[in-house]
Formats: sequence, structure tokens, C-alpha cells
Amino acid sequence: MTKAKRLGVVMDPIGAISYAKDTTLAMLLAAQGRGFELTYLEMADLSLRDGVAFGRMRPLTVRADPKSWFTLGEPSLAPLGALDVLLMRKDPPFDTEYIYSTYILERAEGAGVLVANRPQGLRDMNEKVYTAWFPQCCAPTLITRDMGDMGAFLKEHGKIVVKPLHGMGGRSIFVLGAADHNARVVFETLTDYGRGFAICQRYIPEIVTGGDSRVLLIDGEPVPYALARIPSPEDHRGNLAAGAKGVGRELTERDRWLAGQIGPELARRGMLFVGLDVIGGFVTEINVTSPTGIRELEKQFPVQIADLFIQALERHLAARGR
Repeated sequence: MTKAKRLGVVMDPIGAISYAKDTTLAMLLAAQGRGFELTYLEMADLSLRDGVAFGRMRPLTVRADPKSWFTLGEPSLAPLGALDVLLMRKDPPFDTEYIYSTYILERAEGAGVLVANRPQGLRDMNEKVYTAWFPQCCAPTLITRDMGDMGAFLKEHGKIVVKPLHGMGGRSIFVLGAADHNARVVFETLTDYGRGFAICQRYIPEIVTGGDSRVLLIDGEPVPYALARIPSPEDHRGNLAAGAKGVGRELTERDRWLAGQIGPELARRGMLFVGLDVIGGFVTEINVTSPTGIRELEKQFPVQIADLFIQALERHLAARGR
């Protein structure tokens, strides 16, 4: 009898997730359904001893039950190299502790574990800055610490979006018009008076009607449907966490072109599950840490996205002879 493959996950506390919306849970349900044995870790469970990556791992069973969706076994310390696959699904903030964890995961990768997404890519690809590698896909963008340059960018474009480089879920995103008297205060706040970088992007008005669409890529290939997150009338942010409404739609030709420009390079660098944020045909962010959207799309369309992702992992394992 073939021994079941072991899949570990590093995530936020599983008891605190949103059952109806959590993409990581969808992945775990799909993996378990395909015969993987599941192992659960949080970032605090990771350690490194004499160059060997360890984890305080707990056996995990998941269920499609909104009242009781998981059971954890007793923890035991073991080398991460005992796993076949390890999913890094810890939400931002992308802080120093997160970076330290990627070093530990990279040692697990060196021991033969398929880590998704790849630790080096998680470090290299800031979700806002990495758009600069694909300027043909993006609206005009400025990343700077200089508040004067930010003011000039606002004057040039008339209306801009300004946000920090490390945020998620719509936090600290500002829309500024040319006559906005708060502009200087926003620049000061986001750059800490010129001591830190922030990002400015030309405002894309299509967000009001078309929303901020999440295009999911699995091993570089786009899922055929996107999740358009339509801002509420009281807010400008296309983030579900900020009250936006998620509406599924089929990919457009422009979506597929964007995926074709970006997807192959991401796949080459081991980023197996990625979310492109697209507004008005322009990519505004490339989400590599813990992209979401699976549950909402699976409810609206006849597609099993989580299962497609686990199948991609299985192909990579087979290519390694595992």
C-alpha cells in the first residue's frame, strides 16, 4: 500500500478563521480529499537547529462543517523535511518575523520539501513593489520617500491612490484629489516624514463600477473566473475586509493577457498560487503571501479551484519522483 503524502501548513490560528471565506481551509479540504495527511503549524512552531528546520507539528483533520471544521492532535517536534509539501499561508504583516520564518522554510526546501509559495520568492516579491517588474501591465506608479515628488505626482495625474508597502486588507489606503488639503498630512503619515517608502498610483475610476478584481494564478495559469470586489457606497476600497462586495465574473481578454505577461515568470520562480489585483485592466498588486478568493468563486461557478491547486502540487511532486 502506498504511503500517504504529508502536507503541512503554516497559517494563522485555524480556530479564528472565517469558515465561509477562508481559502487555506479550502486548500486543506481539497488536499485531504486527495489523500494527503495534514499537519498544522503556526509561525511560533518553527525552529532551526544546526541548520535543520524543525516544526512543532500537530496532526490535522478538517471537515466541511461550519460549526466544527477541524480537529488537532497532540504536538510533536520533528524535522520539516519529513513533509512532502509545506504551504506557507500566514497572513501579513510582512515584517521581520515573517522574513525570519522564510529562512527556516528555505532550509526545509533544501531538505526536499515542496514549499508553496517558495520562500525566496516571498522575500523578493513585495506585493506592491513587484508590479515594477511588469510596467506594461500597470498604471503610472511612483514609489518614493520624497513627499515633494509625491505632491508632483498628484499634480500630474489629478487623482491618485497612496498606500503603504506592507499593508493588507485595504488598510491605510488613501484616495487624494489635486485640491485635497489633507494630501501633505497623508504623505507625512505614510512616509513617516520621509523616513519610509510609500507607493502612489494613478487613480483608476473603473473601480467604482467594475471593482478591484482578483485574478488567481495556479502555477502561472489563470483560473477562468475572477472575483470583482465592488466598493461599498461609503468606501473607496475594493477589499472584502473593508466591506466590498465580491461578484464573480469570467476573465476578459485583457485579464488573460495580463496573466500571460506575469504568470510564466511567477511559475518559474516557484510561486504556485498568486492573486493579481486588477482595476480597469491594470495590475495594482501581485499577491504572493496568502491570496484569497477561492471560496467566493467556488460558490458562484462550477469550478474546484482548491482541487486544481492541489493537483498542481501533485504534478510538482511527481516531477521530483515523490
